[in-house]
Amino acid sequence: MKFTEMPYHRPDDEKMEQRYLQMAEEAPGCTGAKELLALLDEHEQLAQEYRTMESLAYIRHSVDTTDAFYEGEMSFFDERGPIFAEAQKAFKRALAGHPLRSELEKTTGPLLFKNIEIELRTSSEESVPLQQRDNEVCTAYEKLLASASISFRGGEYNLSEIQSFQTSPDRETRRAAWEATAGFFAANAEELDRMYDELVHNRDRQAKVLGYENYVRLGYDRMGRNCYGPEEVKRFREQVVREVVPAAARIKAAQAARLGIEKTMYYDNGNAFPDGNPKPAGGETEIIAAARGIYHRMGEETGRFFDYMEENSLFDLKSRKGKQTGGYCTSLPLYKSPFIFANFNGTAGDVAVLTHEGGHALQSFLARDMRFMEYADATMETCETHSMSMELFCARFAADFFGPDTQKFLRYQLEDALCFIPYGCMVDEFQETVYENPTLTPKERKGVWAKLEKKYRPWICFDGVPFFEDGGYQRQHHIYSAPLYYIDYCLAQTAALCFWSQSQQDWENAFSRYLRFTHAGGTKTFTELLAEAGLPSPFEEGGLRAVCRQVEKTLQSCKA
Repeated sequence: MKFTEMPYHRPDDEKMEQRYLQMAEEAPGCTGAKELLALLDEHEQLAQEYRTMESLAYIRHSVDTTDAFYEGEMSFFDERGPIFAEAQKAFKRALAGHPLRSELEKTTGPLLFKNIEIELRTSSEESVPLQQRDNEVCTAYEKLLASASISFRGGEYNLSEIQSFQTSPDRETRRAAWEATAGFFAANAEELDRMYDELVHNRDRQAKVLGYENYVRLGYDRMGRNCYGPEEVKRFREQVVREVVPAAARIKAAQAARLGIEKTMYYDNGNAFPDGNPKPAGGETEIIAAARGIYHRMGEETGRFFDYMEENSLFDLKSRKGKQTGGYCTSLPLYKSPFIFANFNGTAGDVAVLTHEGGHALQSFLARDMRFMEYADATMETCETHSMSMELFCARFAADFFGPDTQKFLRYQLEDALCFIPYGCMVDEFQETVYENPTLTPKERKGVWAKLEKKYRPWICFDGVPFFEDGGYQRQHHIYSAPLYYIDYCLAQTAALCFWSQSQQDWENAFSRYLRFTHAGGTKTFTELLAEAGLPSPFEEGGLRAVCRQVEKTLQSCKA
């Protein structure tokens, strides 16, 4: 079914919630695993309907944040979502505590119940009002960013559109574009500070209500992390500082030499070549056509996936006024369909976002017939491995996207992949520090960000623009809307670079193992899936050192 034909209706959440409470009462009376499985299957049907309608409302709101109807629907989900989740948990609690659980696990596997037990810790009736307000503030933040209209050299641009000027080969143009962007954030700084301050204190209260010391561990549980915790992540970040930051600094020094500059200013950091970063050889139509050919050349399964996406209009790619910033992929379970949202702006990022979200969408497509949504949805570091690996596997076909800029793109992509990891770790350590110290003032938080910039990206100079000198975390929307998510990108990028490294020796074999990894969804933990794919865990000592060496060795032979 085409996306435009998918009917939306506000779910009858009160009726659904009542049914979940009834199921919670019925479950203890079940005397066989078959009866419990029937209730579990009914839960899947209810959850799929609610999730599909919520996703439809979210997509239609994000493609046009000025649409009053879907703005109202998002307000409904912001308010009712936490209440609905509590009713679901009543049933899951009855299921997890049932004497026949071990019998049920013969069909479901034990990981489903491990994940349920983690989920059950993450909310309560007392936390619901706080979660509702959290949702409201996040929606308001995203709408504020979507409202940006940046005046620049006779035009008006949103935060996605201005990016093409931010990476201009003309240094003065990109400096001016960054300063204009900073102007938007500076003009809204007081409101952005207020929003984040409220979110931090709200989330700290949620944690305390639920018996956690602070939001960090609660955030890990809400992300469903089932095979590692904050201590493992701290050790990973320490490895990044030891191994990746020096390698990234060497890459950035080489970029500065290519650009002919002595000092990398914040407005130079995204530029890899003096004549400009690589650009796609065409616009949206040409990029889609190239992607179609690439996915068919990758194999029958990936070709069938891309045809399905096109035939059902499951993309919204152009940047427009009033459209939410960024990119994402979400799923519509009732229609067994993924959906890709992006903001094309004529840069290499157009290809990156399409192939990245294409990895997410492929996994959703492959998992669409799984019996349990809990397994169709993997934990996020696994999902980001699907997407980041797809970006790197597509490098084999870069000429289809970039034509004469292919060699430039191959260097640009690999440099960017490695240099992202320190930034992602900086975002993560910032959030961990903030949630471990919730009484920090807005000014003190900005000081933390500025200090971490020197730790993770010492090559960048932020002099001259107060917004960046004070710490520009406010433009990273995950910090507001997806707390503690960002480390998933870093873990996934490490795994993706391991897939890439193996693909340099045997692309077909590496891609075949990637497809098996993707097919598995969330049926195993992240570290178990990596082991089955023949990849090291990011938490193992020495893995990042090997990745850095392979990347730097390959860059030495790049033709651009």
